[in-house]
Amino acid sequence: MMLGTDIGIDLGTASVLVYIKGMGIVLQEPSVVAIDKNDGNRIKAVGEEARKMLGRTPGNIIAIRPLREGVISDYGITEKMMKYFIEKAVGRHLFRKPRISVCVPSSVTEVERRAVEDATRMAGARQVFTIEEPIAAAIGAGIDISRACGSMLIDIGGGTTDVAVISLGGTVVSTSLKVAGDNFDEAIVRYMRKKHNILIGERTAEELKINIGTAYDRPKPVTMDVRGRNLITGLPKTITISSDEMQEALHESVIAIIDAVHMVLEKTPPELAADISDRGIVMTGGGALLYGLDKLVKEKTGINAIIAEDAVSCVAIGTGKYIEYLTSGKLNDPIKQTARR
Repeated sequence: MMLGTDIGIDLGTASVLVYIKGMGIVLQEPSVVAIDKNDGNRIKAVGEEARKMLGRTPGNIIAIRPLREGVISDYGITEKMMKYFIEKAVGRHLFRKPRISVCVPSSVTEVERRAVEDATRMAGARQVFTIEEPIAAAIGAGIDISRACGSMLIDIGGGTTDVAVISLGGTVVSTSLKVAGDNFDEAIVRYMRKKHNILIGERTAEELKINIGTAYDRPKPVTMDVRGRNLITGLPKTITISSDEMQEALHESVIAIIDAVHMVLEKTPPELAADISDRGIVMTGGGALLYGLDKLVKEKTGINAIIAEDAVSCVAIGTGKYIEYLTSGKLNDPIKQTARR
């Protein structure tokens, strides 16, 4: 491993992605940690191995997600998780500690930002930079954010959705709402309980979302068999769910995102709004892959919506390239101030 590695980390509510300069995305794992309560909260598993334990652990082992709605909810566990992922990505023996940039939601408070910086430093960083998710997503999607031209981003992650208009390397208008992939899963769990009297776990809800979830009418509905616990009899039961039902389950969450897009467009200066109308809205993040969401955005705003290539990795790639942007002097002073040295 070369001296002074530059690393970008997309510290997401649902998953952590690690980008290394010159190597691309080297790690993508769920942000889940399994700990043993009987052994002083010792970590049993991290990432994919821990995700397999969700909802399947004995009483003394608990699988937790140390980030909620885009921010750290358990500082100690987050620090250990980051250390594990950094070591897994770059190896234990670095000649010099790496410079690390980490993304944060656009609405993050100073306290929450400081918690991310401190956790990253404790996990082994020599120097820490924080970058707002929409800026990272734009860089990762290949948009030249240093130009005096309006670009609109919708980044739908696990815990938060960030909607922003970017010009000249900075955010002009933005909003962040705590409605995203996790919220979609919770809406599906609630729908199954209310409509079918069946209790399903979050992993099953996620499978439903990925396989038959929809935000817009499909030409032909698709179905999926789901197994859960019947709340009346208490026994396991398998039922068939259609994509039309998923559209109904997800309607409220999807409309909340559309409303946020409307709100940002209303506050956008007319010159930049004209740019966005010409260039379209770029959608990134795993939530952007929900079937028909781009079509719904286009229908509701009248502006073409484009899903970025490799939408899931955009934020991680942009976070990794951010240090190059800073050192090359491509960005204006306002955004440089987000780097803490």
